[in-house]
Amino acid sequence: MQLKVTSLDNKQVGDIDLADEVFGLEHVRRDILARVVHWQLAKRRAGTHKTKGVTEVHGTKKKPWAQKGTGRARAGSLRSPQFRGGATIFGPVVRSHEFDLQKKVRRLGLKTALTSKQKEGKLVVLDNASLDSSKTAALAKQFAALGWTSVLIIDGPELNENFANAARNLPGIDVLPQQGANVYDILRRDTLVLTRDAVQHLEARLK
Repeated sequence: MQLKVTSLDNKQVGDIDLADEVFGLEHVRRDILARVVHWQLAKRRAGTHKTKGVTEVHGTKKKPWAQKGTGRARAGSLRSPQFRGGATIFGPVVRSHEFDLQKKVRRLGLKTALTSKQKEGKLVVLDNASLDSSKTAALAKQFAALGWTSVLIIDGPELNENFANAARNLPGIDVLPQQGANVYDILRRDTLVLTRDAVQHLEARLK
């Protein structure tokens, strides 16, 4: 399929052929997108939640009352969960929430995310993402002329330093190198912008 190539000055500067096996899948598998996003977010979780067990609660180790003869229920420690200030039983512990996901599913998820943006008409190919200066105000004007408010911009392996610095303070704008392209960031922004270099590297990576 062919797509127009635009510049930061909002001018058409040519066309580009996109590979159907990367940007034109027949079906948008929402179940695959959900699986990959769940896998990504699980990896980000800190897993530092923690409650204290019986051995960690501060308190006496003395038996509260005699085992027999008081008419009360048996109790071995005031640090038990039935007492105020006692332990938590089966509470959360420090752990990793990460789980494995097959490589072919991750690849299919990225292809599906790219296809979904293309089918929605929210995929833009940019000639290049480079600036002569790192002025945020100037870049904001160019984005306003292009109508970009919620955008993920993916460049080649190396980002232009001026462009990355200028875009860093703009709300709703994310800039990534091609090796950082991922399903979650593509879906969380309304428009996906790829440079020519990004298209070339993504096709080589996913074909």
